[in-house]
Amino acid sequence: MLPTSDPTPLAKAAEAYRHQLHLHCYRMLGSFQDAEDIVQEACLRAWRTNPDLSELGNPRAWLYRVATNLCLDSIKSKRRRAETLASFRDLPWLEPYPDHILDRSQVAAAATQEPGEAVVARETIELAYVAVIQSLPPAQRAALVLRDVLGWPAADIAETLDLSIAAVNSLLQRARATLRGRLPRKERGAWVAHSTTRAERLLLDRFIRAHESGDLAATLELVAEDIRVTMPPAPYVFEGTADMATLVARAKATGAWRLQPVFANRQPAAACYLRREGESTFSAYKIDVLHVVGGKIAEITTFGVKHFDAFKLPPALNGDNLGE
Repeated sequence: MLPTSDPTPLAKAAEAYRHQLHLHCYRMLGSFQDAEDIVQEACLRAWRTNPDLSELGNPRAWLYRVATNLCLDSIKSKRRRAETLASFRDLPWLEPYPDHILDRSQVAAAATQEPGEAVVARETIELAYVAVIQSLPPAQRAALVLRDVLGWPAADIAETLDLSIAAVNSLLQRARATLRGRLPRKERGAWVAHSTTRAERLLLDRFIRAHESGDLAATLELVAEDIRVTMPPAPYVFEGTADMATLVARAKATGAWRLQPVFANRQPAAACYLRREGESTFSAYKIDVLHVVGGKIAEITTFGVKHFDAFKLPPALNGDNLGE
């Protein structure tokens, strides 16, 4: 919690930019909760600091500078860099980001008249993007996010990272080379702001029906031949339709399921509730985030029950909220 005394002008600015700062820190860290902790610390520093705003210049830049360096300190202290990235298994700290909070960030950015942040481009928040930049050295990661996502000039990045402009440009060159090798290349002007397409939402509906009924044939119609399922922080990776069939059979044997459509990282997702034999309610169990390629589910990333609160989901479903 922030102090209850009257806020300083800088603290007021921190509250105005809280949502954008949270999204920035999430990109840097890959963890929703860690981003929340960093933003809280950045806001506390704003409360404790009372510079002359006329001398400070740009409060937003000051806040981003503080938040970015707090992220770098956190990465260093926790040694969180994916040296290899064969799958999300290599990122046990990876967490989903609820779309309803992304929408709030866009509204806040529009209110503060920051056009560069008023649109949360899908290409910069999908799990695949967040995962890949976790493999970058911390300084490369910061330079890339500040320049290619937020559109900062190299001079401002150099000041934030306490580097020369030449050093920043070198960091950017290496970071972009890594991304080119791991993600489809899309120019900034071609980025899209929509959450999910109608086709993806229809695919999600079919996935929900197949999961609830335990229909193997219907499930296999929806997934790619090389479907991959990961469950961070667990080290498991399931690949191919044979593994998918095993997972479907295992889920069906566990109990009855009810799923609710949600959206995370601008991707379709499903909140899954399980009712085991002898139980009367469906309890929160997992969130499946779908990555769709060419009309098929290419990857399912499964997250645990601790994330339900962030998505404003109930801990259980009964007769009042089953929607039946």
